[in-house]
Amino acid sequence: MKDILLTGDRPTGPLHLGHYVGSLKNRVALQNTGKYEQYVMIADIQALTDNANDPQKIRNNLLEVTLDYLAAGLQPDKTTMFIQSHIPALFELPMFYANLVTMSRLERNPTVKNEIKLRGFERNLPVGFMTYPISQAADITAFKAKYVPVGDDQLPMLEQAREIVSAFNRTYNCDVLVEPQAILPENSECSRLVGTDGNAKMSKSLGNCIYLRDDEKTVKQKIMSMYTDPEHINVSDPGHTEGNTVFAYLDAFSTPESFSAYTTEYANLEEMKEHYRRGGLGDMKCKKLLNSIMQDILRPIRERREEYAKDKGYLLDMLAQGVDKANERATQTLDEVRAAIGVDYLKNRDFFLK
Repeated sequence: MKDILLTGDRPTGPLHLGHYVGSLKNRVALQNTGKYEQYVMIADIQALTDNANDPQKIRNNLLEVTLDYLAAGLQPDKTTMFIQSHIPALFELPMFYANLVTMSRLERNPTVKNEIKLRGFERNLPVGFMTYPISQAADITAFKAKYVPVGDDQLPMLEQAREIVSAFNRTYNCDVLVEPQAILPENSECSRLVGTDGNAKMSKSLGNCIYLRDDEKTVKQKIMSMYTDPEHINVSDPGHTEGNTVFAYLDAFSTPESFSAYTTEYANLEEMKEHYRRGGLGDMKCKKLLNSIMQDILRPIRERREEYAKDKGYLLDMLAQGVDKANERATQTLDEVRAAIGVDYLKNRDFFLK
């Protein structure tokens, strides 16, 4: 029996490079090993936690995210892609789990705290947003996922999911739920890709993204306007590679082949960094190299996306099939959870009739 993988994305906009290197690229690689049963969820209900007044935003982006999945290389015969709101078990499970989590524990979750600060919620945050970690735990455990491919910003959420699993199994003296483990990108720069403006995180809400669907001209414009080193004013000036967005992206995306293809002056990235640090290397030359690398990566993704976009009926049919399979798996887990708690009253009549 194959180990199960579960991951997903909120359909609040098309996916960007942060999604790609943080998780999506890894999902494709894991899918192609043939070792796992993989589920990928479009988390539309979680997206409503801070977009309840704009559901059309989510509706508009549902197929955008689906297209990004397929363009990146996910295949419906190898990966089950489905819509969160169409899986009823995912709304019943959080009610059971919520009784095992304290409010103080939710408030300590670093990911939730950062997102609250980012959105300026303070104490006026929606309850649904506050209980996001419980909902995410339900998503993972409903499929008994052993592994979750994520970026490091999601590790606190995964830790809370493990706590819920442990509390449930201990409280109800069972082994129904599976404790999930993270699968992180091998390259640490990919775990949390910085925004094009140098912000600590690439984010749709901050407008500092390179999207997988961006055309060649747009990608080039975004790279050429990237934040670098404010002290590197003249080409001759010594520069800093740490905190320099262009070098962060080169760390994430360049390979030795990149240098042999586009700049034989350097054997590898470290040689280029050393030249930049001592002075004599301009930002524009670094950006041109990065643009060549990114165009090579994004071109086939963009071409596949354009091809899939020609038949939206196919996308909807694929999601419907994914929903059917996901419902079967999640409902089975829900039945086991109800039995463990003892609320399967009408299925287990012997207790009342003995």
